[in-house]
Amino acid sequence: MALNLDYVVRETGSNLRRNVGLTVASVLTVVVSLVLVGTSFLIRQGVENATLKWKGGIELIVFMEPKIQPEQRDALRASLQDNPEVKNLVYVNQRDALKEFQTLFKDSPEMVESVDESILPPSFKVVPRHPEAGAVTSLKEEYKGDAGVKEVVSADDTIRTMQGLTSFISALVFFAAFVLGITAAVLIFNTIRMAMFARRREIEVMKLVGATNWFIRIPFMIEGLIQGLLGSLLAVVSLRVLNDVFTDQLDDRGIDLLENFAVASGDVSGISIALVVVGVGVGVIFSGIAASLYLDV
Repeated sequence: MALNLDYVVRETGSNLRRNVGLTVASVLTVVVSLVLVGTSFLIRQGVENATLKWKGGIELIVFMEPKIQPEQRDALRASLQDNPEVKNLVYVNQRDALKEFQTLFKDSPEMVESVDESILPPSFKVVPRHPEAGAVTSLKEEYKGDAGVKEVVSADDTIRTMQGLTSFISALVFFAAFVLGITAAVLIFNTIRMAMFARRREIEVMKLVGATNWFIRIPFMIEGLIQGLLGSLLAVVSLRVLNDVFTDQLDDRGIDLLENFAVASGDVSGISIALVVVGVGVGVIFSGIAASLYLDV
């Protein structure tokens, strides 16, 4: 039996109206679970942005003058390499510094365009042999006044605490989202099951006149798709609003430690697409399972 568009639209609408309470509950659960998933990813991305300089065990960064003399730079490199307290170091030239700057401020094109690599300081990123705060501070003081050195900055306990705390919060939020996601899937499953049970007589008649299983399943699967799509779209809107509010608060308060914590709109768009795919996928898959299991009600 060929599918008829009018039939699919009519039956899907009928199912949604018949189970308004469960449909609303399913959509809202999808919204909450996907917002939590999105928030978890935003937290991770924010921490990634805020601590970009401190990856790979880097605890100290020696910024040099933009126009440092080659012999001064080489002398500083030799001093760091020969220092028994230095485990490893990476040289960042002005071109790489510009790339890092562009990554940090990719959501502010006017700022990126106004900066030229010639004004950015090259640097040595240092991994100390002993990352304890006291050892790092001592190393910082040792190089702070050297020739050609503009500034020496170090990762302090605040940054390390922020990394650990946000990782814990992100994992906790993701777990809560997972539990709510299972709940949303079960609600969608039950909504389809009840819709099929309410129409069991019609299903029996349709099968008697030659309707295929897929002909019967499609409206129920589209119902699940709509629930997942509505939930994911509402979650995306909520997530964008939350991110905008958070970014505005950062700008208003001017917290130095969190100045790069804001997540760029491009990253939010990527997360949003993933949320829509997950929401629609959950709706279609679990409605399809329910429609298959209860086809003989």
